[in-house]
Amino acid sequence: MASSKNENKDTERVSPYSDEELEYFKEIILKKREEAKRELESLQNTLRDSMENASDESAYSFHMADAGTDAQEREKTYMLFNRTKKFIRYLDDALQRIENKTYGVCKVTGKKISKGRLEAVPHTQLSIDAKLKRK
Repeated sequence: MASSKNENKDTERVSPYSDEELEYFKEIILKKREEAKRELESLQNTLRDSMENASDESAYSFHMADAGTDAQEREKTYMLFNRTKKFIRYLDDALQRIENKTYGVCKVTGKKISKGRLEAVPHTQLSIDAKLKRK
């Protein structure tokens, strides 16, 4: 692989990882994506239920404080919903990089992102050094 590393500049393959390693990361990403999809569905159901309950307006339980708490809970759920959708987009982007053989390269330094970092944050595009410098 070391000899082909210099050829990577001119060929389509940019990823420092082998096809087997890319498949390993793909499996991690697909598992996380499936979990996130289930979470998204759950949040969507929670939002739907919350909106239906808000329109019920039962006379005995309507209180300004309760309405405020319900609104705050809906807002929090909506934020989690949007965050989960964004996470799925990041995972989809990572899957695309695997397909393009550009996965595992830091977009700041151009160097290989460590396997441990990719296992922990499989959608990352930053090496740990680049991430720490951003803070």
